[in-house]
Amino acid sequence: MKMKIEMAMEMDLEDVRTKLSDIKKKGYVKTLRQGPTGIGKTLETLLGIEENNISAPDLGRIELKAHRENHTGLITLFTFNKNVWKMKQLDAIRKYGSRDRNGRLGLYYTMELRPNSAGLFLSVEDTFVSVRHTDGSVIAVWELEEIERRFEDKVENVLLVKASVEERDGVEYFYFNRARLLSGGVTQSILKNQFENEQLLLDLRLHDAGTKARNHGTGFRMNEGDLENFYQKVEEVEF
Repeated sequence: MKMKIEMAMEMDLEDVRTKLSDIKKKGYVKTLRQGPTGIGKTLETLLGIEENNISAPDLGRIELKAHRENHTGLITLFTFNKNVWKMKQLDAIRKYGSRDRNGRLGLYYTMELRPNSAGLFLSVEDTFVSVRHTDGSVIAVWELEEIERRFEDKVENVLLVKASVEERDGVEYFYFNRARLLSGGVTQSILKNQFENEQLLLDLRLHDAGTKARNHGTGFRMNEGDLENFYQKVEEVEF
């Protein structure tokens, strides 16, 4: 684990710019993993960054995000749910969960201000957001101060690298040809506003594992096109 941290910390923006230039010269490169995460895996490998689950930014103080050109899907900024649950997770799953196609009971919901089919909804207050049920139960609470801290720890600065995509015989190929550096801090008022406008989304990701809940981490997500709304400065990175 330590080697992975040091490798990421040693690479600064100029190193990345040089490497991106070399990658661009390769033209279209074949994905190293099928599916949505293939583009990130491919870029990290080409940059020499080992994949890991460390919560720190990928490039020292800069988080690396790779995305398909013209893609409007959701991206995950970070995950966390430590000390936020007001109801036991397994109890919440068994009371409000739904079954997937394999019959597994879970809470896999993108929370909205309006109650979902299970009666769960996102409540936005001045200093916190919470998942609640229409029966009055409070499921979990996230303080905006802590979300702001997590945001700064993980995505205070983002290098957003985009790629044109070609599909050949059902396999994606990426041409990494554009990058933007997003910088500047986020405030609790911005976070509150983004939650209220449903531009910042909260994903519950847990299921019943028999004797306990298996929680994959609550995801804080947004549409890629809204990402720069959180930053004071957006710069093109030429390479």
